This record gives sequence, structure tokens and C-alpha cells, in this order.
Amino acid sequence: MTGYPKLLAPIDHVEPVPRRIRATLGGALVLDTVSATYVWEHPYYPQYYIPLGDIAPGLLVDEGESEQTSRGTARRHALRVGEIERPGAALVYGDDAIASVAGMAHFDWPALDAWYEEEEQVFIHPRSPYTRVDALRSNRRIQVARDGHLLAESASPVMVFETGLPTRYYIARTDIDFTHLEPSETVTGCPYKGMTSAYWSFRDGQKIVPDLAWAYDFPTTALAQMAGMIAFYNERVDITLDGVPIDRPTTPFT
Repeated sequence: MTGYPKLLAPIDHVEPVPRRIRATLGGALVLDTVSATYVWEHPYYPQYYIPLGDIAPGLLVDEGESEQTSRGTARRHALRVGEIERPGAALVYGDDAIASVAGMAHFDWPALDAWYEEEEQVFIHPRSPYTRVDALRSNRRIQVARDGHLLAESASPVMVFETGLPTRYYIARTDIDFTHLEPSETVTGCPYKGMTSAYWSFRDGQKIVPDLAWAYDFPTTALAQMAGMIAFYNERVDITLDGVPIDRPTTPFT
């Protein structure tokens, strides 16, 4: 049997956030709360909804526009900190909203410079309490190829299991053949792993498959075992695990 666990939270599912949430803009503290709410606006991960009383006063500016959502009517607000202004940065829900979000604000993630759960910075979007990400050492033999070229072979991968995604196989740099790999300037982030430190594209003559592989040199503490190792998109390479070919999955990264 192949595959991986799917994400199950329905749209508009709501849960309390048991963590202190803070966010800053221009060096100023915009919000600081221990009463945030998770709201799943789509099935992949939740958003933080913040009580208005936990937002620094005077920073939200009503833009006079309303938006109808499945959770109720929300007023669009700009965020103004000193000379910094972020139009349309937040939706503020009024009394007609469902009880769990009435009197709360949802901020556009990029409108803030940095978000924190307790003392740890979170990147890209909030972490889902229903998502597990485990990095496990393995002695399974793995081979990675593209268009007949063997790119990697190892008997000591670190396997990363993340809810909603195929298993990713992180391989030591010394087990990688870089003949057909060239560095890319791409940088991506993950709320669970941190920010990537390198990407590589595949080149075979004039043919290029961009951003085929990546590495986290400084991942989050929970995933330290994969530090400095390289993973490939299963969707774009041919993987053999213990001699058995693994089907290429279909995901948004295909």
C-alpha cells in the first residue's frame, strides 16, 4: 500500500490556540495574545484570529469596506505603525459573525514582519495542531533518478513524514551526484521546518527541471536530524526504495 495521510479539518472548523501568539511590524508589537483562535478557512492549515482587545490600540484603520464570508460580515482595515501603512491588512468581524470569531481580527500574514508562537518565530503560515512532522533515521536503501541519470543513492536516509504530504527522503550530500544538478536562487519556507538554505535544478543538456531538490541547513529544533541533507520532489524524480519503485504522487508540487 502506498500513499500518505490526508488533511481532514473541514472549512470553518474552529479550535482554541493554547499558545501565546505575537506579531510585529516595523519593530513595534502589533498583537500579543493567549486567547487566539484557529479557524480553517480552507482544509490545509488554519489561520489565527485575534481578539481585538489584544491588538495594540490605534493601529487598525477602518477602510470603510465590508466583506461577506461564510463566518459573517467583516470590515476591512489597514494597519498603520508610525510611517508604515499596510492597506487591507486585517478583517475585523462584527456581532453578526459566528460566535467563535465575533469581535476578532484576521490579519493577512505578510502584512506583519514576523510572527511568533511563544518565543519561536513561525514562517509562511500558522502551524496546524493536526499536522505531525517527524524526521526518522532509516537504513532503507534509496535511489533517486531523473531521465535515466542516477542523482542519489543511500542506505542512511532521514525520512520526513508530514501529514498531508508524501514522505520526503533526505539524503547526505556525500551520497548525491551533482553532475546534473546546478544551484538555484530559490528560497522557500515551511512553518514546521524553517527556511531553506539551498535549491538545485536538474540540467540535461538544454533541458532544465527547475528546483528539483532542496536543503535546510538550519531546520527547526524538532527536525534537526535532516540538517544539511538534500531532499528531492517525489513528484519530479524516480525513486526506488529497497528495490521497489515508488509511484510519483500528484500534489500541488507536481
